[in-house]
Amino acid sequence: MADIVIPPHLIALESTAWAEQQAGALTVESAAAVQQAITEHAKAAKVSRYEVERELKRQVRHPES
Repeated sequence: MADIVIPPHLIALESTAWAEQQAGALTVESAAAVQQAITEHAKAAKVSRYEVERELKRQVRHPES
């Protein structure tokens, strides 16, 4: 599997959504913005949306791994 590059704006969106989720305040708008950005990035990079989402969540939620 090729390395998936996650752009900073996607990390920022996911970081915001993750903070909201942890606080019990995740909004539909935040979640939708992340999903839309993931889909757009995956399409542009010609990689699986699921792989982009997995790598994004790993970088935001488990940066030590």
